[in-house]
Amino acid sequence: MNKTETKQHPSKTRKEEKTFKEKTIHWFKETGTILGIFLILNSFVIASFQVPTGSMENEIYGGDFLLVNKFVFGGTTPRTIPFTDTKIPHFKLPALWSVERGDVIVFAFPGNREEVEAEPFAYYLKRAVAIAGDTLEIRDRVVFVNGEPAPIPRNIHFNTGMTKPKGETDDRIFPPRAPFNEDNYGPIRIPKKGDIIELGIHNYATWKIFIEREGHKVTYDTRGVFIDGNLQNTYVVERDYVFGMGDNRDNSLDSRFWGFIPTSEVVGTPLILYWSWDPHISILDFSRKLSTIRFNRVGKLVK
Repeated sequence: MNKTETKQHPSKTRKEEKTFKEKTIHWFKETGTILGIFLILNSFVIASFQVPTGSMENEIYGGDFLLVNKFVFGGTTPRTIPFTDTKIPHFKLPALWSVERGDVIVFAFPGNREEVEAEPFAYYLKRAVAIAGDTLEIRDRVVFVNGEPAPIPRNIHFNTGMTKPKGETDDRIFPPRAPFNEDNYGPIRIPKKGDIIELGIHNYATWKIFIEREGHKVTYDTRGVFIDGNLQNTYVVERDYVFGMGDNRDNSLDSRFWGFIPTSEVVGTPLILYWSWDPHISILDFSRKLSTIRFNRVGKLVK
């Protein structure tokens, strides 16, 4: 019996090797896919945040690295060009739930007391002690919300035993010209969307920056206050706000000094601490930097 052998050409039995151009295109496609997934997760779901200061000690230390849940308060596309402070237009998803009293929040810093916009752009971390519509007051360091003592954070911290007395005015305090200090503050209402603010020359300085942060131009003369060129004796608040404070009460520049935080600028809440070391030592001094790793903090939940 004759057997017929069929032989295939070697080029058909083994996979043709890709050209350099094809390999390069394939690499860029894979890298682009990975980067795209990373950007989506980082923007809308979860992101890393490095704490620069000790304003939240002893709950969170300067040099802690946190994973931040951005999904719950509505993740956003990047707000700046990567690795720069240059702002770009961004898109924010609707929040799944609202900020509650006691939440630790990460937010876009609204700016110092006299700034309409923060320069440079930065994210801050504070505890929301009061929300839109609440009345907040601090009496001898004790925070009251709507007339009731607020829950005390588990790691609240004071650097000194000295309390500034009521009536002692701090020129740095918010709002301008208010007879408050950091230990005796308010009462003050946290603005809520739809609130009507009475305006006049007597309180022009109090509300000027606040209204301008909502996107309007504010001026005044002997006739009264002008908003976008129109004489007005009232203003309707356009956003909801929260009042943020650091747990390290004597070492925190917060809403007591620069004002309210728009809820639309809250980007997330910390979940877990995954790394910690001394932020004051340069990464160039690597061996010394490594010696400051706080292994006992890794894995801690933020509350």
